[in-house]
Amino acid sequence: MQRILSHHLHRHVGETVRVAGWVHRRRLLKSVAFLIVRDAAGLTQVVLTDPAARAQLEKLPEETVVEVTATVVENETAAAGVELTDPTVRPLGPPAVPPPFDLYRPALTASLPTQLDNAPTALRHPTRSAALRISAAAVAGFRTALDARDFVEIHTPKVVGSSTESGANVFALDWFGRPAYLAQSPQFYKQLMVGVFERVYEVGPVFRAEPHDTVRHLAQYTSLDAELGFVADHSDVMRVLRDVVAGMLATVTDRGGAALATLGVTAPQVPAEIPAVHFTDALKIAGAPADEPDLAPAHERALGEWARREHGSDFLYVTGYPMAKRPFYTHPDPARPAYSNGFDLLFRGLELVTGGQRLHRYDDYLAALAARGEPVEPYAGYLDAFRHGMPPHGGFAIGLERFVARLVGAANVREVTAFPRDLHRLTP
Repeated sequence: MQRILSHHLHRHVGETVRVAGWVHRRRLLKSVAFLIVRDAAGLTQVVLTDPAARAQLEKLPEETVVEVTATVVENETAAAGVELTDPTVRPLGPPAVPPPFDLYRPALTASLPTQLDNAPTALRHPTRSAALRISAAAVAGFRTALDARDFVEIHTPKVVGSSTESGANVFALDWFGRPAYLAQSPQFYKQLMVGVFERVYEVGPVFRAEPHDTVRHLAQYTSLDAELGFVADHSDVMRVLRDVVAGMLATVTDRGGAALATLGVTAPQVPAEIPAVHFTDALKIAGAPADEPDLAPAHERALGEWARREHGSDFLYVTGYPMAKRPFYTHPDPARPAYSNGFDLLFRGLELVTGGQRLHRYDDYLAALAARGEPVEPYAGYLDAFRHGMPPHGGFAIGLERFVARLVGAANVREVTAFPRDLHRLTP
């Protein structure tokens, strides 16, 4: 008999079916017992009235894996409007050792460190798994939006011979006796692939050896990168990014609607044109000193409140960051060379995306590296492509975990990460 998932049981009223999953909850009343079985799709209520079946259920702790063969009957008060009666329950393994928290409670009350220490079981809780379903839907939306715009998905090395961004902290490793590093970005490779496909994207891990110990940083996270050629300037990139974010949220609503409902979240609307402010104006709005070289988290929060108040938008572009705070490959603003043709996208007062126009002329790269006192040799393989003709281009990178955390209102990015890696955590 084919196994039926819980969300399809309503199609089989009056039939005998086979379901399987985990013992989510047992309710042992005087004359009847209820077994709640959890599978990947949801919960199924099983009614047991036979004394022998009840005695067996008493020996099956929560999280034991079981198979149930029973009849589907309508019950509007049960999950999905149906329940199973006259069941035969068969364990598919030994009785489970109960985890250090109750997974059947509506909220997972264990502290976050306890959850992370016991991630393989904590992630079974509907609120934790819902965040991961939203993450999966967001990635699907990212791919769909870019596929529709003739982008090609690429896969680039995660072990590289030099740092992507000068001065950044990287994880060093031994590559057969030669120094190498875990890639902190696919930046160089996605630029080079613009010379092949014009429009490319990648979904993959990146590694940042920065000793941040905050609720918004991870040492390994998933980056959603895109790069496109033949742009006029960074505004072309911003228009594509707007459509991509809108596509991601539409797919999250479509595919992850149940997960959003579990968390009590509604996806925001993306304005047809996301409001934008120049960095110099952003400092004024945030009440920051005019000589501030970058935006602090408090400044971002103030800008998020301003965007919501003045434009009714959860999103805000900040353009024209100082060149001194941008990587060497960033294209300067021709009208104001001290500022860049780069931008950040803030989502509810938090930096979500960094992007901009890149340099595309070989001589400009030589000049940019010289101005920063950087040697050319470590970047020789990267720079060589620009001698052979590269179009004006630009791109962006979205931090997936940060996007999901902000969307669902998580206080800590680790709440929406399956197995986070940070300054202190390398297991499980």
